[in-house]
Amino acid sequence: MLKTQSTSLPNVNPKLIVSDQAKTNMGGCVSFYTAQLLLIFLAVSSSVVNCCPPSERAALLAFKAALHEPYLGIFNSWTGNDCCHNWYGVSCDQETHRVADINLRGESEDPIFQRAHRTGYMTGYISPAVCKLTRLSSLTLADWKGITGEIPRCISSIPFLRILDLIGNKLSGDIPRDIGRLHRLAVLNIADNNISGAIPPSIANLSSLMHLDLRNNRISGPIPGSVGRLRMMSRALLSRNQISGTIPSSISMIYRLADLDLSMNQISGMIPASLGKMAVLATLNLDFNKLSGPIPASLMNSGISNLNLSRNMLEGKIPDVFGPRSYFTAIDLAYNKLSGSIPRTLSAASYIGHLDFSHNYLCGRIPDGSPFDHLEASSFAYNKCLCGKPLRAC
Repeated sequence: MLKTQSTSLPNVNPKLIVSDQAKTNMGGCVSFYTAQLLLIFLAVSSSVVNCCPPSERAALLAFKAALHEPYLGIFNSWTGNDCCHNWYGVSCDQETHRVADINLRGESEDPIFQRAHRTGYMTGYISPAVCKLTRLSSLTLADWKGITGEIPRCISSIPFLRILDLIGNKLSGDIPRDIGRLHRLAVLNIADNNISGAIPPSIANLSSLMHLDLRNNRISGPIPGSVGRLRMMSRALLSRNQISGTIPSSISMIYRLADLDLSMNQISGMIPASLGKMAVLATLNLDFNKLSGPIPASLMNSGISNLNLSRNMLEGKIPDVFGPRSYFTAIDLAYNKLSGSIPRTLSAASYIGHLDFSHNYLCGRIPDGSPFDHLEASSFAYNKCLCGKPLRAC
């Protein structure tokens, strides 16, 4: 009798024995689920990449925590993980998703102000945490009226900063000493605050600066002599401070300067004649200072159309050099120590709008014809011995 030899399987778990067909089916499932997981991963990764970095979100929240805005609720939208979308006043770079702009204005036509029927009011201080936003291009925290404290010293370490606009608050302290490190800065506006101290010499290193507004503060000391290095600047507004010293002649090297306002300070010395030779200077306000000496003839036959030298200690005669290039929407020489007669060449000027020669020591007959025939008596009042229309007859 033949015996059938039995063949036994090795010691294998039956659950691991899978047919070829099953393997094929399983391979399809694995591929399907792998693809799904990959899509989910890519979606999550994409949403993470499109968000601002957590460190910058934290910096913004620290910036917010130092401020208190009770009426408009502008910080109510600063919630969630993504500070690049729907955070009021915050903008990010579209490629890097780094915070690029903080634009918070207390006076705006934005609907949030129209609904509240009021302007903004904010207290608190500017947190140094803002300096952690190293790709920040503009920081505008303007016209909130109640923000105090100093400008953070670290502000000069934000390498890409182009706009620093802090007008209309109650900031104190001085301008950061190394502000000149901000080589990309085009706008520096800290007007209408309580800033004190001197203008730091490093400000002359702001090679991209176009707009400088320091008006209505408590800034003292002289204007740095190296200010002429600011070759890109078109507006320099420094009025209503306590600035002393003389007007640096280097200012005339700023060939793009169109508007220079140094009024209501304590500036002394003579007016540099080179100011009248500047190519595009249109407005020159030097009133309410302690300037002395004669009026440079170059100012009267230049491109300056708005000239205010009133309330100084200028003396000598008014330069008799007016001509076709003289075009004045306003010329104010009142409250000085000017003597002599009114220049006859004034009639050769292309245009004279407002004119004020009052409160001086002028004498003689007021010339006939234009522009004198449309001027009022107040333009010539309180002089030594002027006569003729519109004053009394000679």
